[in-house]
Amino acid sequence: MARSSADDMELRRACEAAIEGKQKVVLSIRVAKSRGVWGKAGKLGRHMAKPRVLAITTKSKGQRTKAFLRVLKYSSGGVLEPAKIYKLKHLSKVEVIQNDPSGCTFMLGFDNLRSQSVAPPQWTMRNKDDRNRLLLCILNMCKEILGRLPKTVGIDIVEMALWAKENTPAVTNQVSTQNGPATSLVTQNDSQVTVERDLVSQAEEEDMEALLGIYVMGIGEAEAFSERLKRELLALEAANVHALLENESIIEEVLQGLETASICVHDMDEWLGIFNVKLRHMREDIKSIESRNNKLELHSVNNKLLIEELDKLLERLQIPSEWEAALTGGSFDEANMIKNIEACEWLTDAIRNLEVPNLDSCYAKLRAVKEKRAEFILLKCTFVRRASEFLRNYFPSLVDLMINDKSYFSQRGLVKRPDHAELRCKCRTYARLLQHIKSLDKNCLGPLRKAYCHSFNLLLRREVREFANELRASTKASRNPNLWLEGPTASSQTANNADTSTSEAYSKMLTVFIPLFVDESSFFVHFMCFEVSTFAPPDAPSVDRTASNGNCTNEENLSKMNAHGNDVKPSNNPAELAMLNECLRELLDGTQEDFYSVVDWACKIDPMCCISMHGITERYLSGQKADAAGFVRLLLDDLETRISVHFSRFVDDACYQIERHERNVRPMGVVPYIPRFASLATRMEQYIQGQSRDLVDQAYTKIVSIMFVTLERIAQTDPKYSDIVLLENYAAFQNSLYDLANAVPTLAKFYHQASESYEQACLRHINMVIYIHFEKLFQFARRIEELTFTIPSEEIPFQVGMSKVDLRKTLKSSLSGLDKAIGAMYRKLQKNLTSEELLPSLWDKCKNEFLDKYGSFLQLVAKIYPNETIPTASEMRELLASM
Repeated sequence: MARSSADDMELRRACEAAIEGKQKVVLSIRVAKSRGVWGKAGKLGRHMAKPRVLAITTKSKGQRTKAFLRVLKYSSGGVLEPAKIYKLKHLSKVEVIQNDPSGCTFMLGFDNLRSQSVAPPQWTMRNKDDRNRLLLCILNMCKEILGRLPKTVGIDIVEMALWAKENTPAVTNQVSTQNGPATSLVTQNDSQVTVERDLVSQAEEEDMEALLGIYVMGIGEAEAFSERLKRELLALEAANVHALLENESIIEEVLQGLETASICVHDMDEWLGIFNVKLRHMREDIKSIESRNNKLELHSVNNKLLIEELDKLLERLQIPSEWEAALTGGSFDEANMIKNIEACEWLTDAIRNLEVPNLDSCYAKLRAVKEKRAEFILLKCTFVRRASEFLRNYFPSLVDLMINDKSYFSQRGLVKRPDHAELRCKCRTYARLLQHIKSLDKNCLGPLRKAYCHSFNLLLRREVREFANELRASTKASRNPNLWLEGPTASSQTANNADTSTSEAYSKMLTVFIPLFVDESSFFVHFMCFEVSTFAPPDAPSVDRTASNGNCTNEENLSKMNAHGNDVKPSNNPAELAMLNECLRELLDGTQEDFYSVVDWACKIDPMCCISMHGITERYLSGQKADAAGFVRLLLDDLETRISVHFSRFVDDACYQIERHERNVRPMGVVPYIPRFASLATRMEQYIQGQSRDLVDQAYTKIVSIMFVTLERIAQTDPKYSDIVLLENYAAFQNSLYDLANAVPTLAKFYHQASESYEQACLRHINMVIYIHFEKLFQFARRIEELTFTIPSEEIPFQVGMSKVDLRKTLKSSLSGLDKAIGAMYRKLQKNLTSEELLPSLWDKCKNEFLDKYGSFLQLVAKIYPNETIPTASEMRELLASM
């Protein structure tokens, strides 16, 4: 047998050199690599076997040892180099290819290969001995290091164990002795072939030998062996039959015992059937007895519950005598109100308890329940009728007591503030009664509300009338003329001191009665059980609540609760709101006439007080936002409109006086309404006092617009002096309103408008004065400018009237006696000007305008007539400055 490559030490050293000594080589052997050459026909180049070397290596890391399968290939120079490496811990299958007749081809399957669709390579050995030697080494490594064996296909483990036992290599060692060399046979440790100890134990080996020895019995053919076994089986069956016949007597005794037991079992079955029938009848009797007993117990329980329900029902149907007496004939005095309220609460609960949600529907159809419900309804109607009649008479009587007391109202020399604390204290006594009346019969509230409104309306109208009369009588105000913009100018003292006594009287009127009306409205909403959201809590402090009411406000809480003490959430129902506003109108209607009379009286004395009264009204109006204050808002709106109408009339009168001035004035100097407007604006600002200024700004806009339009018309009556009239009046307007324009944006806008108009009038007047004395000079300059648009500049001196000679004549006629012409220009400005304080600024503007025009003329002459000698602009400026 040829020497195996596994014993080639040169090959092992080459493998160690290829892996650079990083791992220990246990076995190295040459193989041929191919893919599917057995069993498939393929191209020769694709399936050609390639020489490779498989090396089993190990690597120790601490106490752990790892085993690897390395594939090495030959380089072009015949040197081994690493190709691939596999970890033996991933070896899952060892399969010997069945298509290879020699059995030398096998595959190694690893479970960590990335692509399982590609067939693993096939390794072909030289002979079976090399194959078995490699596979035994791999299996031994898996058993020792990993503790498990991979799956083997096409390999008999027992056969391999026997092969390993027979082919364990041995080496002969020569030992020198005295008698000569001796030979000893030892097992080679380097081969590491010890798989037979691990795969098949000694005991398993002995069992296999015994089993194999059984078949060495001289049996020639299988048919003869089968016949022998049949004969032995027949002999065994005959022996069994003989043994049974010998034991016949014993079998008969057993059969007799079985028959006796069967008879006993049959008798027992009959007895059990009889007992079963008796037990069934007994069970039926017991069930019948239990059923009758349960029915009796159920009847007993039902009768007991029925008695309890009837007792409860009787309690609901029975009317206590004390409550019946209180509901049918009791008194409504304050001392009996607690008893009346308790009786009313009982009646409300009794009626509610007889209704279906609180009472079983089967009870609701009972005759006794129906009759008792009708009796309760009759009792309710009786009580509601009596209570409504009492309250309809109580409200007028309560008001009559107040009206008949003259000390309660304002008197001569004494303006008295109304106080309704005692009145409301008495009304609160019946607040809970009204809530119960509403819960019993909601429709009866309408007449009660009307009776309350009618009675208290008389009181409120009397209070407002007496207060307003005494307020007007006690107010001493100086009468100011309405014609502010005609006649002599008002003195500075009159213009700077505003008489606000009338507006203070109006403010006092609102301060007293607007909170009173709002408080009365709020009290009415809660007292008369309206389910709407109000503008103030019912017990909020107001101007007419003083310490004199004591603890009355705490005796009855007027918060929105129903008759059962539960809170009622406001619904803001449109129908409810409409009904509330109608009642409030009936309650407060007629009081507005006295407010109107105070406004008319104040405006007649001093129309300017409309400004402060308008601001006061706006402040009160902004505080009334709730729906329940509808009448108060309407009253304030009407007052604001009335004040605006009075002030608009005053403004219209002022505008009429300005327009009438147009026909009666000579168009010279400052018109008188301009300084008078400054006095008027100063006084109007004193009346504003930090309040809303929309009304005043609208008046400013209307008056000043009429002033400017009228001024333009006055100026156009004599075009010769129109610019002088405009510039003097616009200057006067600016001077008189300088301080106010810095503080009032509306006047600042008109101030800037007057400033622009003033500048335009000054420019027109100055140009007119300049052209009067230097007309030829600036007309020549204008002709030069016109010709520059049509012909070249160098051709202008050759035009008719534009030669250098013509230029010299123009300069001689215009600039000779220049000081006289300038003096005449100054006198022209001074001649028709009535406001001497305007002359210096106007003369400065005139000189600047003349120098600008003269500078433009010099530029044109220098461009068209470059060699002409003309006085320069600096010479002209020095000449003007010296005069």
